Amino acid sequence: MNVIGIVGSPRLNGNTELLTAHTLKAIAEEGIDTELIRLAGLDIRPCNACKACAKGEQCSIKDDVFPIYLKMKQADGIILSSPVYMGSASGLMKAFSERTGYIARNNNKAFKGKVGGPLVVARRIGHNFTLAELNFWFLFEGMIIPGSSVYWNIAFGRDKGDVLKDEEGMNTAWDFGKAIASTLKKLKGI
Repeated sequence: MNVIGIVGSPRLNGNTELLTAHTLKAIAEEGIDTELIRLAGLDIRPCNACKACAKGEQCSIKDDVFPIYLKMKQADGIILSSPVYMGSASGLMKAFSERTGYIARNNNKAFKGKVGGPLVVARRIGHNFTLAELNFWFLFEGMIIPGSSVYWNIAFGRDKGDVLKDEEGMNTAWDFGKAIASTLKKLKGI
């Protein structure tokens, strides 16, 4: 089994990446392989509505999205994490999730039945909307979203490293990772 965490922050080693790595560590402790993928610095362009993905498992835009989509398709679990920008998910995450979502939906619902969910980081506002926005993506794809059993998958932070001071947020992310691992094991009969 494997779970990938995709960080939709344009800032390397920032709060969103720290929170995602922390969640993946909780999953890895349960004997599940994990991989962290950073969208920062990659060529991620928005969907142009060409509908090439409806004609086969492909995308007409030649950038870094499709190779990551293939990893998502092979994964048992997917985490999408985003900082809050202007009260919403980052543009990087929006472009990425739209593209991979359309490819999957148009090709046998490739993510259906996988386990996963979102992680969100912001300084003050926009957590709830961004969490809902990303949750809708998982639901639209037919995925299973386990609850953290503590609180919503959000944490607070602005400057690099601030999220590490949010004890409740870090605990919630850890519990979310454990819930992903537990759900995967139950689904696999382990």
